Amino acid sequence: MQRLFIAGCGYTGERVATTVLARGWEVIVQVRDEEKAARLRQRGLSVICCAMDRLEEVPSLLLDGHCLLYSIPPQGGGSIDLRARAFCAALERDRLVPRRIVYLSATSVYGDTGGAAVTETSPTEPASAMGKRRLDAEARFHEFAAHHGIPLVILRIAGIYGPGRLPLMQITQGQPLLREEEARPSNRIHIDDLVQVCATVLETGSGVYNISDGAPSSMTSYFNACADALGLPRQPQVSLDEARRTMPPLLFNYFVESRVVDNSRMLRDLGIVLRYPDMVSGVAAAALQTPKTC
Repeated sequence: MQRLFIAGCGYTGERVATTVLARGWEVIVQVRDEEKAARLRQRGLSVICCAMDRLEEVPSLLLDGHCLLYSIPPQGGGSIDLRARAFCAALERDRLVPRRIVYLSATSVYGDTGGAAVTETSPTEPASAMGKRRLDAEARFHEFAAHHGIPLVILRIAGIYGPGRLPLMQITQGQPLLREEEARPSNRIHIDDLVQVCATVLETGSGVYNISDGAPSSMTSYFNACADALGLPRQPQVSLDEARRTMPPLLFNYFVESRVVDNSRMLRDLGIVLRYPDMVSGVAAAALQTPKTC
């Protein structure tokens, strides 16, 4: 029987767990919240409920012979991923070696390329602290996998959207967007397609893969498409200077940090056929499953 351990069973992890469980895998997941743990147990999953922020919080995990999907986001602040470091240290402490590791990283490791295309071999020069933390986690998993001679897959994932993951609150509150003529390319992937990729690389592939739909568009276009699909008024638009003054720093960074993510290796080497190869079809599908209230 194929066995999987998911560290950090959130929006993506829960869907991957459900998918592979239906295929006959044995699945163990880790979450922090007891209420969510109880709900996942009812769905047939084995659940470990604990925090894993520090080494002393990480219990001895039954990972030998399992694939590992690591989906715990970095902590806030700093340029290193303390959680990923603690997790790898716990594996070494307990002499646990997974059969395969899949780390869910992010395209923020490439930094701002001014809209230029990035492939898996492009320089990783993140300017944001989050991008630096993601790159640090990649390095930690590289070191662990190389030391133990096991396959490692790193998925550099664009912005994830899907049912329950559309920017409903920002739209209904009328938060301003950057003017379309000043907005830059950004990238995204529908959750269904991301889950398809995750399920595939649990069994095959190695190295780094860019994960996106290959159809970049601006964040302004994305928010407008979501508003249209949800039947809500579009948000007002402001100039770059006004956005810099009024937007929260993290949101502003999403609007101005720009790159075009090349997904050809994902399509070619993994044989992925995207269900939603563009934003319009994906947002329309997600909107049908999204309540129209915050």
